[in-house]
Amino acid sequence: MAIIITDECINCGACEPECPNTAIYEGAEDWRYKDGTLLTGDVVLPNGKKVNAEEDQEPVSDEIYFI
Repeated sequence: MAIIITDECINCGACEPECPNTAIYEGAEDWRYKDGTLLTGDVVLPNGKKVNAEEDQEPVSDEIYFI
């Protein structure tokens, strides 16, 4: 299983529905930490920041897919 999207990616979107872990997301869409996980309520990220798993997060990029 890939852990990064490589330079060969042409941003076609074929990987998103095929991912068995629902871990690939389209850029420009809001997302939540609870999407595809069992997370609920407040969670603490590895950097120490506290976020609510159910709140929308801003897109990482408007142009690329991300894991």
